[in-house]
Order: sequence, then C-alpha cells, then structure tokens
Amino acid sequence: MNIFSYGGGVNSTALIIECYNRKIPIDLIMFSDTGDHWGQGKDGEKPHTYKYVEMFSKWCTEHGLPEITIVRKAGNGETLEEELIRKKTLPPVAFGFKTCSQKYKIQPQLKYANNYPPAKEIWKSGGKIERFIGYDADEPQRADAEIPKDQVKKYNNNYPLIDWDMGRDECVEIIKKAGLCQPGKSACYYCPNSRISEIKQLSYLYPELAERAVNLENSARENMTVVKGLGRVFAWGNVIKTPDMFSDDFYHTPDQQCDCYDG
Repeated sequence: MNIFSYGGGVNSTALIIECYNRKIPIDLIMFSDTGDHWGQGKDGEKPHTYKYVEMFSKWCTEHGLPEITIVRKAGNGETLEEELIRKKTLPPVAFGFKTCSQKYKIQPQLKYANNYPPAKEIWKSGGKIERFIGYDADEPQRADAEIPKDQVKKYNNNYPLIDWDMGRDECVEIIKKAGLCQPGKSACYYCPNSRISEIKQLSYLYPELAERAVNLENSARENMTVVKGLGRVFAWGNVIKTPDMFSDDFYHTPDQQCDCYDG
C-alpha cells in the first residue's frame, strides 16, 4: 500500500504526477490543514494553496487516483494559530525547532493512516506501508528519519524525486507537461521561514492575513527574549509598516526549511 504526503506545493504535486506517469500505485493522498479552512474558514495556509489542493484533487480523481484526504490535528479543534495566541508564543520553528510541523502536519497523517482499515489489514499480515514524501534532489539532506520511533515497524519512507535525481526545475517541468499551473510556495501564512519579499507579497495580496500575523507576533511580545519577532532577527510588523526599508538582501539568512516546506 502506497500513501502520499501532499503539501500543496511544487514538489509533492510533481511527485504524484510522476508516479502516475510511471504507473506507481497511489492508494491514499493526505493533506494536513494547520487551520480549519474547510470547516470554519480559519486559514492556516494561504488562500492560493487551498484553491490548488481543491483543483489538484479534482485532477487526481479525473485520472483514476484517490481524491485528496484532508486531515487535521485531533483534539479540541484548536488551530495552530489559536494555540500560539493562547500560549502567547511564536511557531516553534522561529526558535529553531520543527515541532509545529511534527504536531500539525506529520502526526495527523500518521494517525489517520493508523486507523485506515486497509492499512490495518497489511499490518496484521506483518507487512509495512510505503510512505511517499516529495523531497527533491536539490535537498537530499532532508531525507532523514521522519517517522516517530513507535511507528518504524509500520512504515517505510520513500523519496522518489531524490532517487530519480529530479530537482526543483524538473518538478516545475513535470507540472507544466501535465497541463497544470504552478502551485506556488506552500507554507503557513505566518511561517517564520518566509523571506522579506514573501512577507511583502502577503501584505499586498492578503492584507487581512498579514494583519493576523502581526497580531500573532504582538501577542507573543512579552515572551520574546531570544528573537525579535516572526522573522527571528526582525519583526514582521516593521516590514509591513515600512516595506521600502527592507529587502531580502538586507536580512539575508540561510534558508531554514521546516518539515512542511514544499518547494
């Protein structure tokens, strides 16, 4: 049984298309929503990502593949944004950790798969589930252990794009040849890994989301002792308030991709 972790971005979209082209079976596709877009209209991702997930899910079913299953963190229905505001803190990745993607991206998918009846039958017979992840050949360092220790007996991780030596350019070309538009970057709209240009773009395209990101940043002000804001060394509020004073070159730091980064 082959299950796919779909992030709504370039890499995971190209992975599914290329597996379809190579006739590799696709049994389950899961997208983790850090908000509750389809339930109460609470965005976790940017609006273009949700639109793309809907469009690509339709492409999948039209090509005989399963529709994309939306999963969320179980519990009291609290979104990641709501949890951060309640705790008056920033996403863990702002402090150098990856626990937000583990908790809100990876674990919900594993929990859904663990309760998926066909998967249970495979485990009963002593088999493993093949888990496909869209890290590309330009980022082989990311292909490390992503499955919790208590789950390693159930799953094998697969990184076909790395095995096929397909990087970002090849992924873009795969999507283009399928006749689809490019997804754009997939990430939480308040992701600390956003570049200056992406913060400016957010404030231009989705001003209401930019305002919410700044409110999130302000709510954590009293607990920010080692970082200055969502940008780690700078506050998003300053970038949005005085956009002409900031550039990617001025605040250039190496890309620090979180687990949910998808091209």
